[in-house]
Amino acid sequence: MSFFPKISFHCEVEEYLTKVFRNNELIAALGTQEAESKYQSLLSHLSHPPGFTSVRVNTHLVSVKQVKKSLFEEVQKQFKGLRVPVLEHPKLQDVLLIPVIGPRRDLKKHATEVIVGAHCGYAVLRGAHVYVPGIISTSRFMKAGDLVSVYSDVEGKCKRGAKEFEGVKVFLGNGISELSRSEIFSSSGPLNGMGIRMTEPVYLSPSFDNVLPNHLFLQNLPSVVVTHILNPQPGERVLDMCAAPGGKTTHLATLMHDQGEVIAMDKIANKVKKIKQNAELLQLNCIKAFCYDGTKALSVEKREDEQEGPPFLPESFDRILLDAPCSGMGQRPNMAYSFTLKEVTSYQPLQRKLFTVAVQLLKPGGVLVYSTCTITLSENEEQVAWALKTFPCLQLLPQEPHIGGEGMRGAGLALDQLKLLQRFDPSAVTLRGMDINSLQDSREDDLISLANKDCIGFFIAKFIKSNSN
Repeated sequence: MSFFPKISFHCEVEEYLTKVFRNNELIAALGTQEAESKYQSLLSHLSHPPGFTSVRVNTHLVSVKQVKKSLFEEVQKQFKGLRVPVLEHPKLQDVLLIPVIGPRRDLKKHATEVIVGAHCGYAVLRGAHVYVPGIISTSRFMKAGDLVSVYSDVEGKCKRGAKEFEGVKVFLGNGISELSRSEIFSSSGPLNGMGIRMTEPVYLSPSFDNVLPNHLFLQNLPSVVVTHILNPQPGERVLDMCAAPGGKTTHLATLMHDQGEVIAMDKIANKVKKIKQNAELLQLNCIKAFCYDGTKALSVEKREDEQEGPPFLPESFDRILLDAPCSGMGQRPNMAYSFTLKEVTSYQPLQRKLFTVAVQLLKPGGVLVYSTCTITLSENEEQVAWALKTFPCLQLLPQEPHIGGEGMRGAGLALDQLKLLQRFDPSAVTLRGMDINSLQDSREDDLISLANKDCIGFFIAKFIKSNSN
């Protein structure tokens, strides 16, 4: 049963998505009623957080068992003695899973209100406290130490510094104010730091502020899966084309035992700085990060031998990860999607430019993995159909581990091709809450199975290049 309303879209985007999820191939296979039911279930899931927090252990520095023990103690401390398990994933040996408790329907709301922006609100639903930059408005006389109820302004209509807000707001839970209203909105006041310490969130997830920072990386489950599927080997030269903030980059280096070369690119300088910081924090030395536009990463002229950064000569890499810029519709939670249809449809041509460069940079016999965190056909299965037609040198490969579902019908791909793709579809499970009693009664295998499905929307395709272009 939904606790929050379904995700809302611009009318034109909603019409576009409705056509995608009622396409003729899908209707023929599932029937109108089942296709519609799955689509409505997906919309409900997207406005709720995933049912598990997933953490990737930095096995370069520490064992999974050590982190599991420390994390269990930390979760018990944060949850005031509640015995919430920390689970090891059987197919992803570097992943730990923590069930999320909630939604909690019995929380009493306080008179003093704090309104936060949508992105801050989504972070709170996944275990974060409220930091000052995320606060848009508070009740008139709020003081430090007050008990407050925190709400998300999902439509972005609250004015900064407002003393009250009557627009659409979603209750996120209760907390204690660390600062007064005047301190938060003072022109000389703090711009950073904690504003509200969440004590009774609607969804109980652990906070990872300064928790084992160089031993673990907070990462959505499919984002860990995609790096395992690329399966980089020690000594190889690997390219992460759109790498920020570096979660997958550092995972690649870890899987390679920090032996070889991982080239990470992103065209935004601040994001490249973040990749370098993460590599340093996790003590990985084989990563080289460059601020560069991936669509221009192919060198058309002979380069100087000593040049180590982009652009690169054709057939320079053993493996390439193209985790492409996308419309991001698979991210959870998201209650109000703000992109216009023009923005949504702008990604397909960009992805094709990046893909074309990737194919040319890949050695014969090399592996290319393409992924997105969105749910559309145009950025996922249609891209696969286009790639196979455009590049006869490419073949689809099976994926290991394969813990998501198969590809979605509607792009003209054969059933055996769809089975080689991996689509993480949150609607594959019934939307249900988790309380401490049902958690204690659940078998570990059932919890793992649920975690594999109740995650963000994500898509993965794996190709091998059979010969030189």
